[in-house]
Amino acid sequence: MSVSLHKMKSAVGEICEADKRFVPIVATHGICTMGRSISQVSHFESLVESVISQQLAVRAADTIHARLLALANGKITPQRISKLQPEQMRAAGLSGAKTKTIMGLSAATLSGEVAINDLHLLDDEIVFEKLTSLWGIGPWTVDMFMMFQLGRLDIWPTGDLGVRRGWERIHNLRAQIEPAKLHLRGEKFRPYRSVVAWYCWRALENK
Repeated sequence: MSVSLHKMKSAVGEICEADKRFVPIVATHGICTMGRSISQVSHFESLVESVISQQLAVRAADTIHARLLALANGKITPQRISKLQPEQMRAAGLSGAKTKTIMGLSAATLSGEVAINDLHLLDDEIVFEKLTSLWGIGPWTVDMFMMFQLGRLDIWPTGDLGVRRGWERIHNLRAQIEPAKLHLRGEKFRPYRSVVAWYCWRALENK
């Protein structure tokens, strides 16, 4: 789903109104670009990318994704993944757990257990429930999928270390904030918590 520039500007304005600490971050990084264009990859490939990215640096995740893409002959689909052997995926750099997760996602898609191409039609809670029911797909993976693939604006990924560190920097906190406490801090930003998270990541880019 694509988010209009007008809607994003309105969201950013409300965030700055709710917490003045975000004003300088917005001034530095401009209007949030998340969800401003329609994704060029399928829901399946986006989820696979999220699984690959778990606990990895961006460059390492990109390298492994490129290798898996080559194994799948240029397109990551459930059908092509199902034809790969676990040993091939491990050789591409995937851990045993991530290999099992991606193969399980492929099987669930092919069997119809998860109607993956219709996930954008469902409410956040239903998407979360359906995907986290699959082995190896946890809250972080689903949060990233809903934010960057589905363009959902009210996801609050407090389990993400970068979001927590960014929040601490924006608010000049001396102590690390716990996910549960940050969850409560995010309540006042509904329904635009995804946008808040995006600015928390941007805060880490500031020198």
